[in-house]
Amino acid sequence: MSGDKVLETVRGLLPGIAERARTVDEKGRIPAETIRELADAGVFRMLQPARYGGLEGDPVAFYRAVREIAGACGSTGWVTAVLGVHPWQLALFPDEAQREVWGNGPDVLLASSYAPIGRLAPVEGGYEFSGHWGFSSGCEFADWALLGGLVVGAEGRPVDFMTVLVPRADYEIRRVWDSMGLRGTASDDIVVERAFVPAHRAMRNYDQAQLRAPGCKVNTGPLYRMPFGTIFTTTVATAVVGAVEGCYHSYVEAMRDRIRLSLGGGRFVEDQFSQVAVARAASEIDAAILQTERNVREMYEHALAGTRIPMELRLRARRDQVRATERAIEAIDILFKTAGGNSLRRGHVIERAWRDAHAGSVHVANDAERALAMYGRGEFGLKIEDNLL
Repeated sequence: MSGDKVLETVRGLLPGIAERARTVDEKGRIPAETIRELADAGVFRMLQPARYGGLEGDPVAFYRAVREIAGACGSTGWVTAVLGVHPWQLALFPDEAQREVWGNGPDVLLASSYAPIGRLAPVEGGYEFSGHWGFSSGCEFADWALLGGLVVGAEGRPVDFMTVLVPRADYEIRRVWDSMGLRGTASDDIVVERAFVPAHRAMRNYDQAQLRAPGCKVNTGPLYRMPFGTIFTTTVATAVVGAVEGCYHSYVEAMRDRIRLSLGGGRFVEDQFSQVAVARAASEIDAAILQTERNVREMYEHALAGTRIPMELRLRARRDQVRATERAIEAIDILFKTAGGNSLRRGHVIERAWRDAHAGSVHVANDAERALAMYGRGEFGLKIEDNLL
């Protein structure tokens, strides 16, 4: 199966996903039926190693699938994005960890919460691990979780930052999610209490950022020679852009027949200010998509050729990724402002997309000031140390 085939299958699912979007928002949960459909379509295996039943394809195809799903339902697109990117990261772990997850079949889902909240105490053969994490999107559908943790030294001080792979039997999910946007993502809490983690299930974030993760020894394809700071952050930005892009198409369709009852009346589409608003929103969305796809494609070409990915490109990718989120917010604000009073109604497609986009924009990967400052430091020749690069 190719990325194009997955995208074709996904497009057949979009009407049903869109029809369920309001219920997903109201109930705060994505139906298991939707996750099964997306799994059967192959979306969650697009970035998974071929040696474990994945497609191991061009990441741009994955981002396009995420964008279209988010356009039908922001929450479903967000969960698809994060569950779909985790197989890529698991491929960076030692092969023993990959076999534990995929040894009995390829359709295993992983959740995450990367904040370094957990504490790893070294013990024989690995670590004792404890912590309480929030914001684990779609965790109810996962059998494993990727969790952030700090290795604590003898004096109680952190000495390393790790991502830890934990099976479902070793953690508790606490249903606490009640948000203003992305309500259907069910981004609940995960709690681990003194679980044993073998050494092969803990990966140093520094090694990952330096593109020398242990899994690269067995997964030698170009996809796994790309930085987490681009692959993951572009994933969450793409979900936001997709929600706004889908809203834009709904907006244009709805406004074509709208007759104003104020401001002198008349057809909405004949108002010059409305025309300008549509142009501005469309341009922001296009710029967001074109820049992010360009950067990922250039990185993938470097990986295909086996050449070093320039730091300038990694910085540019982060710059444009956070700007993509900002552009999406600018576009959705234009649409919301000009849609009229109907968009204020709870559950209206524009109202829901506005909430979803703004909720997604506060993810740490979409922290524009931090990423833009990194780019500026790079341009001025200053030293940069950041695991999201």
